[in-house]
Amino acid sequence: MTNRIISILAVVLTISHGGYAQTDSIVSKVHTIDEVEVRSRQVNDNVLAVTPTQVMRQEQLTSLGIVSLADAVKKFAGTSVRDYGGIGGLKTVSVRNLGAHHTLVSYDGIAVGNAQAGQVDISRYTTENLSQLSLSIGQVDDIMQSARHYASAGVLSIQTQSPTLDQRSYSVHASLRGGSFGWVNPSVSYWQKLGSETSLASHLSYMRADGVYPFTLKNGYLKTREKRYNSDVESVQGEVNLYHTFRDQSELQAKAAYYQSEQGLPGVVILYNTDAKERLWNKNFFAQAEYKRRFAERWELRTRLKYNYAWDRYEDVNLKYEGGKQTDINRQQEYYASATLGWKLTSHWTLALAEDIVVNKLHNNFEMGMQPVRFTSLTALSFRYSGERLTANGYVLGTVTKEHVKKGNAPDDRSRLSPTLSLSYRLLNDESLFVRLMAKSTFRLPSFNDLYYQRLGNNQLRPEKAMEYNVGLTWEHPFSSSFRIYVTVDAYYNHVKDKIVAFPSTYVWKMVNYGKVDIKGLGFTIGSDLPILPKVNAQILASYTLQEALDKSGNNEQIPYTPKHSGNVSVILKTPWANVGYSVMGCGERYSNNIHTDEYRLHAYWEHTLTLSREIKLRHCIFMLTASIVNLTDEQYEVVRYYPMPGRNWRVGVVVKL
Repeated sequence: MTNRIISILAVVLTISHGGYAQTDSIVSKVHTIDEVEVRSRQVNDNVLAVTPTQVMRQEQLTSLGIVSLADAVKKFAGTSVRDYGGIGGLKTVSVRNLGAHHTLVSYDGIAVGNAQAGQVDISRYTTENLSQLSLSIGQVDDIMQSARHYASAGVLSIQTQSPTLDQRSYSVHASLRGGSFGWVNPSVSYWQKLGSETSLASHLSYMRADGVYPFTLKNGYLKTREKRYNSDVESVQGEVNLYHTFRDQSELQAKAAYYQSEQGLPGVVILYNTDAKERLWNKNFFAQAEYKRRFAERWELRTRLKYNYAWDRYEDVNLKYEGGKQTDINRQQEYYASATLGWKLTSHWTLALAEDIVVNKLHNNFEMGMQPVRFTSLTALSFRYSGERLTANGYVLGTVTKEHVKKGNAPDDRSRLSPTLSLSYRLLNDESLFVRLMAKSTFRLPSFNDLYYQRLGNNQLRPEKAMEYNVGLTWEHPFSSSFRIYVTVDAYYNHVKDKIVAFPSTYVWKMVNYGKVDIKGLGFTIGSDLPILPKVNAQILASYTLQEALDKSGNNEQIPYTPKHSGNVSVILKTPWANVGYSVMGCGERYSNNIHTDEYRLHAYWEHTLTLSREIKLRHCIFMLTASIVNLTDEQYEVVRYYPMPGRNWRVGVVVKL
């Protein structure tokens, strides 16, 4: 049998060479060719995406010395991070000035909810366990996403590291970082292969800082050096992830996470009053799971489940309160279920139906607390067309909410349809040059604080509505295997109606639908991989935003805390000895009030950061050493008025991978 197989192979090889020679002559005609390595470079995500998308990966974050999620988000064009100063200060993100309530934060593909405040404090997230961070204007370019993702005006996606185990069955990553203001941050990650199709990933992190830093207090022509107090923070967070692939190639990812913190809330600094006694305690546990399966090559199903419990205690010591102290305790619970069914109709057309059910509960210790329960149904019917040159995404989102309260009157039931259409067209067949268009209707429900917070709440509030329009041009060109450049330019217009604002009433402030805001802007990004010398390369990233956001309900002036000009430049120099990262972030002048006078003017500022990093391999261990100087020029500035930011400070760190 073996000889017969060899004979057949010999005949096949002979015919393939066009001859009828014997087997030994065939061998003489066999030639060995040199090995050829085929390489292809993936086009940048922001160039291919139908909606504006920006991405930062772990390698870039490390090279630029970025350790907090808030600092990373500041690198994205069109974003503004409201930073209340200090290590423990609250930090929220707004996309194109639509407000933090319109921005969805997604953690490993599932939304992070906060029905009480309506916005997520991103200061609790670090970059140590991060694989990728991306910002999508409009929605994520994925037809299988949840309906909750479709409902937002922008999505900040946090993707954590997943196990990459090849030869060994386990891996350990340990890090220790420290720096100015008593900042210490040890962490450890452990990956374990439990079987051929199952793996486990766990992460534990601790962080503390006293947060005391100096600043200059200006009083007319008089300047004094003061210190920022009550900005301390201590937190611990951990999570466990389970990854499993079934025999039918369906996938399951499950996560359980816990976060706990105590922090001071640095108050306003007015003249010589630097005293602040506000404290905040947080406890948060959530468990989530996502299941993915394909059926018969044309059908795909994704289901998601999540339970979230959040507890916080706010305390302020002040004589203005009865008994000299105010204590607020809030407990939130969220139950979330989601399913998306996709159908590949043809090679070009895909349809999907997504359904999300969300139940939110809030309990607090207020004497007149209404203890609300909100039921939300989100249904999205979407399509995607993908041709040789044209890509189109569209959907209609239906939202229905019902609310119940134990005391008082609940708001009316609400329902709304929100359509969206986005297109991307390749202008040239042999060039990565695209034009993209987007029109999106969104709205955000009033938060529980908007509706019920003691005497400020107003349960007659209407949802805040927004229309987004975008037209852009994207281009990427590889000049060689090691030199490429990409450019994106997007012009946008947003209109916000029934904006929810705090408005002064007879005795107290009240939440009302008052504002109308028109937002016009231009976003520009550029990136390049540039060879400098043999084995020395540079990566350059830059973004710029020109923005006009006018209050149409008031004096038609730029809305508070909105600069007309903002941008940043980052350069990463890669050498055989070490990587050098340099970044500068600039923000133009803006005002803390609708009244544009010197009293409310916030001056423009530049913040420079320099980072050195080096990777050292010793047998089975890899060491990554980093050192950074932040705010290199020691410039004092404020993001929020009367909340001074830290001056020059330093950070060092070491990561060990086993």
